[in-house]
Amino acid sequence: MHLVKMACERPDTAERSLSQWDCRELARQLVTDRIVAAISPETVRRILNHHRLKPWRHKMWLSAKVPRDAAFAAQVQEICDLYTRPLAAHECVLCVDEKTSLQPRSRVAPTKPALPDRVVQVEHEYVRQGALNLFAAFNTRTGKVYGHTAERKRQAEFIEFLEQLDGDIPAEITLIHVVLDNVRMHKGKQVQAWLAKHPRFVFHQPPVHCSWMNQVEQWFGILQRKRLRIADFADKTELAQRRQAFITEWNQVAHPFHWTTKSVAKIMAKCELTTQQSATVAA
Repeated sequence: MHLVKMACERPDTAERSLSQWDCRELARQLVTDRIVAAISPETVRRILNHHRLKPWRHKMWLSAKVPRDAAFAAQVQEICDLYTRPLAAHECVLCVDEKTSLQPRSRVAPTKPALPDRVVQVEHEYVRQGALNLFAAFNTRTGKVYGHTAERKRQAEFIEFLEQLDGDIPAEITLIHVVLDNVRMHKGKQVQAWLAKHPRFVFHQPPVHCSWMNQVEQWFGILQRKRLRIADFADKTELAQRRQAFITEWNQVAHPFHWTTKSVAKIMAKCELTTQQSATVAA
């Protein structure tokens, strides 16, 4: 069927300068190609629905630059075990990452609160006031968040945050598992020297492009939705203060994110399937 075939191809194949097809454009192309004399976008939509096709939608995906092999599966299993196994009394697991380039964006007119029949109104124009970086750690068993704000994002600022964690976490916790991305700042010489002097901190890196396994990313989503969606702060000082106030309020009702052995089993099953497929191709 011409419509289904066309919907399963990129518009450039039909010499159309479109990023994606929609029902109106598909209908127009069918008429242009003289496949039909006339057809409505609604008819196109019904036909595509029957074939479970939605060419106007898209999602990002990542080709397998990193082999999904046994080593990859082992890294995934290591992180999953940290999230699900019972911890000893002397252990804790922290997920660490940075949320960068947080801008105060002081509005040229005050933000107006909601009123009956009126949503919150935010002035479009704002004054640039620089930016801050948030270093955050999420305790996977309690949900408690630790935060540190810095002007820059270097090993020096990262070590400042580690020093803060070292002071805040009780001495009886003698093994602190830290899950964090495998970026240069996290494994530089200064950081390695600091770790050598603080052996209770042990770093664990998820595989490349698996930042979704870092639970602090989920908390960043909550921070963005509840506190940073409307960026309207007088300056960087107020931004840092309100960010810290949000963390304080969060910690009053903190809760962990629910990772279960069942969800982990699904992840590992995908790893095993991909590993088997890779082995078959290699053979």
